[in-house]
Amino acid sequence: MDEPSPWLDAEQQKLWQDLLTVVIALPAALDRQLRRDAGITNFEYGVLARLSMAHQATMRFSELARDCDSTLPRLSKLMDRFEAREWIARRIDPSDGRYTLATLTDSGRQKLADSAPGHVAQVRRLVFDPLTAAQRRHFGAALSGVAETVRREAAGGPTG
Repeated sequence: MDEPSPWLDAEQQKLWQDLLTVVIALPAALDRQLRRDAGITNFEYGVLARLSMAHQATMRFSELARDCDSTLPRLSKLMDRFEAREWIARRIDPSDGRYTLATLTDSGRQKLADSAPGHVAQVRRLVFDPLTAAQRRHFGAALSGVAETVRREAAGGPTG
């Protein structure tokens, strides 16, 4: 039985290079737009958005760091800045004092609301507008499969 090639074939290489372009260049493009229009980074926007989607707009720092692919020290520094801007309030978790909770404030919600239109327009322009409705459906289905495998790997589970 032939061993599989250790190399990607031409079709796989093209797809891989396109994916790398998206993975590397898309966050940078989103970052530029948000810095220019809203004075925040793509990471900061993502943290505000994730908090806004949480139950009562509140999360443990450790869960927020995990969900935003951040280290706890990086997130803590960001939370210091957000708290100084009155975008979040922090408190000890009453159910377990070892944890700190972050809650999005009205001011934080407003910052997110003010930032969202330009961000959404940029996402649409870069990701959705180049695709037809059928391409979006196919892309979504394919990307879901890849994302699920990556999530399992990130969680330490089997990927096969």
